[in-house]
Amino acid sequence: MLVHAGKIDNDQLEKSLQIQKKEEGYLGQVFLTNGYIDEKELYKYLSHQLKIPYLQLGYFKNDTSLMELFTESQIRSNKIFPLFKIQRTLNIAVSDPLDSKTINIVRDITGFRIEPIIASATEIENSIDLHFGISSFIGSDSDISEATNIEDYFDETKVVELVDSIIAQSQKYNCSDIHIEAREKDIRVRFRIDGRLQDFQKLPSDIHTALVSRLKIMANMDIAEKRASQDGKILRKFEGNRMEFRCSTVREKDGEKMVLRILNSDDSVLNLDTLIHIEEVRNNFRKIMNTTNGIIIVSGPTGSGKSTTLAAALKEKDNGEINIVTAEDPVEYNLGGDISQVQINKAKGENFAKLLRTFLRQDPDVILIGETRDPETAEASLDAAETGHLVFTTLHANSSCTSLTRLLDMEVPKYKLNSSVRGVLAQRLVRKVCNGCGVKRPINESEAREYNIPLNTQVMYANKLTAEEKTIRKKEGSFCVKCNGSGYKGRIGVYE
Repeated sequence: MLVHAGKIDNDQLEKSLQIQKKEEGYLGQVFLTNGYIDEKELYKYLSHQLKIPYLQLGYFKNDTSLMELFTESQIRSNKIFPLFKIQRTLNIAVSDPLDSKTINIVRDITGFRIEPIIASATEIENSIDLHFGISSFIGSDSDISEATNIEDYFDETKVVELVDSIIAQSQKYNCSDIHIEAREKDIRVRFRIDGRLQDFQKLPSDIHTALVSRLKIMANMDIAEKRASQDGKILRKFEGNRMEFRCSTVREKDGEKMVLRILNSDDSVLNLDTLIHIEEVRNNFRKIMNTTNGIIIVSGPTGSGKSTTLAAALKEKDNGEINIVTAEDPVEYNLGGDISQVQINKAKGENFAKLLRTFLRQDPDVILIGETRDPETAEASLDAAETGHLVFTTLHANSSCTSLTRLLDMEVPKYKLNSSVRGVLAQRLVRKVCNGCGVKRPINESEAREYNIPLNTQVMYANKLTAEEKTIRKKEGSFCVKCNGSGYKGRIGVYE
């Protein structure tokens, strides 16, 4: 069916069949994993093949009273979402309509005849989260009101489950930071998604000490120290992937605030063709990075992808014929190959400048300095660039031109900049309009003049909702679960 529709070709079909024989599972899932079709197309064609309706849950209002037929754990564990009931027939959303085990479990729980309706697994999870809030750490068979003390209810096991749940959900929503903030009456957990902080969960204030202590233990921090700020690191595996968190605590008036920065160690994204989507910028950057000496600077604010861009550049330059060394704090990506990565050891008094002087005795061809943040590092980097080495570094500056001003502020002589700097790439990450709720319309005359775009050009506009509008949309069943009402989903780079 997909071949006939032109969605995949015969070679892709043969390749997918071979993979299916080795790994087992559904053929459609293999198509999805390999990127041959998207999730929406998969379920649409599955619906056509099985003669079972397909529904986009973001645009449907379910009968919320049906949620009372199940406990939260039953809904989450079986990955179902009740939709509506006609007499003795209950219609539920499932991502796998051929899973008879789930259908039988739901029938036994309710006593109704069950009719499955196909929906994407992602939309089912989002709809469950939208209804219950993100509270899967609480066993639904327990009743919190029966506990005489909230701290007794949230025993050590529950707190461990809570922390695991927060970390798992942070991966699900592709967030970059987790904020755990003490308030007078509760604890607020917020995720930074696509560069913006979004409320994730509110927890009882009584468990604040237990929650923060659990995270401190994981990060090898001192749990007895609550007044001074601390830094630490959490390493763990989630669904087979290595995860790394950089943790920081600070004392606020209502208690300790903890922030976890998620370090993306997935090296599959380290490809300049993928990262820099503008061909002219990509070609110019490759041109300067293929020089044999000098310094190349990537600038931008925190979280703009500077380290990722440089990591991709080093992987591309690693051909086995040159000596590449890096000084990082912390090491974010395992670059592998013939690249030597060194973590700054602050406890031993190491810094970027000292490590760079050590590197110069190691016969390097290419050197990466994680960040130029002080005059000593700036001078050492430019000295290395003048002596026949190619140096990559990052700088906190707002544009490519102000990057040079920043170096001048660090008292770097102008003649060194003239002779050593090969190029500066300034970059930002901007949010993309959600394709689930974005509105396409032609730009008007004033917009055309302001942005220098031809009049009547069709562009996507974000459908950003206020808190009040989100509540109304949820009741109407027209709330976009893809972007959680923010109007944006994902980010893309812009460069200078």
